[in-house]
Amino acid sequence: MSIQSLPRQPVYARQGMVATSQPLAAQAGLHLLREGGNAVDAAIATAAALTVVEPTSNGIGGDLFALVWDDGTLHGLNASGRSPQGLSLAALSGAQMPTHGWLPVTVPGAPQGWAALHERFGRLPFKQVLAPAIHYARTGYPLSPVLAENWRRGIQAHLSRTGPEFDEWRRVFAPSGFQAQAGEMWQSPDHAATLERIASSAAADFYDGELARKMDAYARATGGLLRLDDLGEHRSEWVTPISTAYQDHRLWEIPPNGQGLAALVALGILNGLDLPDQHGDPAGLHLQIEAMKLGFVDAHRYVADPQHQPVPVEALLAERYLASRRAQISAQALDPQAGDPNSHGTVYLAAADRDGQMVSLIQSNYMGFGSGIVVPGTGIALQNRGHNFSLEAGHPNLLAPRKRPYHTIIPGFLTRADGVPRGPFGVMGGFMQPQGHLQVVVNTVKYGMNPQQVLDAPRWQWTGKTTVEVEHELGGAAARALQARGHDIRVQLNPNAFGRGQVIWRDPESGVLTGGSESRTDGQVAGF
Repeated sequence: MSIQSLPRQPVYARQGMVATSQPLAAQAGLHLLREGGNAVDAAIATAAALTVVEPTSNGIGGDLFALVWDDGTLHGLNASGRSPQGLSLAALSGAQMPTHGWLPVTVPGAPQGWAALHERFGRLPFKQVLAPAIHYARTGYPLSPVLAENWRRGIQAHLSRTGPEFDEWRRVFAPSGFQAQAGEMWQSPDHAATLERIASSAAADFYDGELARKMDAYARATGGLLRLDDLGEHRSEWVTPISTAYQDHRLWEIPPNGQGLAALVALGILNGLDLPDQHGDPAGLHLQIEAMKLGFVDAHRYVADPQHQPVPVEALLAERYLASRRAQISAQALDPQAGDPNSHGTVYLAAADRDGQMVSLIQSNYMGFGSGIVVPGTGIALQNRGHNFSLEAGHPNLLAPRKRPYHTIIPGFLTRADGVPRGPFGVMGGFMQPQGHLQVVVNTVKYGMNPQQVLDAPRWQWTGKTTVEVEHELGGAAARALQARGHDIRVQLNPNAFGRGQVIWRDPESGVLTGGSESRTDGQVAGF
């Protein structure tokens, strides 16, 4: 057996652990734990560092969601931003929502999300928590291999974008002489200075200070709709997590506007079905795929900003409704439709400390680098989450001013049925995320895999109608068996298509932490 073919092993620790997609960010969180910080301090440090050491997937101008287990209770934070007051159907002038530029830009929620988490749960000073990220931004760091590949793709994609609003992106992320290869150094003093302003003001400067005024001015100068009032009115929201049972466990998610509801509906459907005992059995894969389809079409039909349109969460998760959806699953692949219950860039991290506090946190700019807009002199790369608004008349997720869009990023948390926590987990990757959550939970609970085995297992994803993409490691026999059941199977050779996950489980008796990190990326579990 070659060294390259040896599988990763799970990591075990007792004092604390951080798992994320970039090793330097994991080390930043571990440093805070060693300095006496708790899991929330470590999570914020890791999240802030990720905006520097993995800007291909997230940035200061993105959104954040988090689940925090603290003192026997699971808390949820929705730190996603709303559309500007000036963004409306009329602003599109009949066109489709573009993927890049100013129109899909929504208010960034991540900086206030860090501050909200720290205010409620943090132990160390906020400036100390953000110090590792500031250090990496100011002094620079060498690119890791998968990061470098994604960066090269981002530069190539950016070549087709024209207009003054994209000029700063090129200066910051594709400076003259920069090769975007493994080991290449990159730094951003502007990014460091912005993080210092966020640290010293508990993020207030970002929403009602010099940073906010710079965003407003650049938008006005280059055709954007984001304004100082939009930033000043932003508020993070503490929410009650929602859940569903699967065997002797419960999966917990953030309620809408996130798409965690898709995973819950799918898992609730599966909870009434008997999966084969052998992992990878095509009959079991078929049932998982069919349940996921039904969960997705319901989420796409009903998930929206609940402050604009009520979302029937309880009705969608009621056993009576789940049973009706379950009854639609047969031996053949279904082209699903939404039911009626009343009749590519993201980073994820998990953190845990010796006292039992655990954090599941996810943040993103969406579609890699986001909108392609960087605010001059700040290093703030703005997200393009507005692309996920619907333009269909009457749809709950219809584009409107000051509204949160359907959001793809979702942190996950698993407990036993009696309320004892297993721990935080997540799988990044757009619409792969609920599908990754389902596969992690089933492989953990039904098939008894450890965190690293769960993340290394071959993945599948439904992409629409009867089309299912699978990794080639799934095997030809399983792929052909699924095809015989009516699935349009596509073998996808790009591992980026199947998300990137992290898992930390905690033993309730010993307190021992077991972590796994995605083998499809540069990820690392750091523990002590």
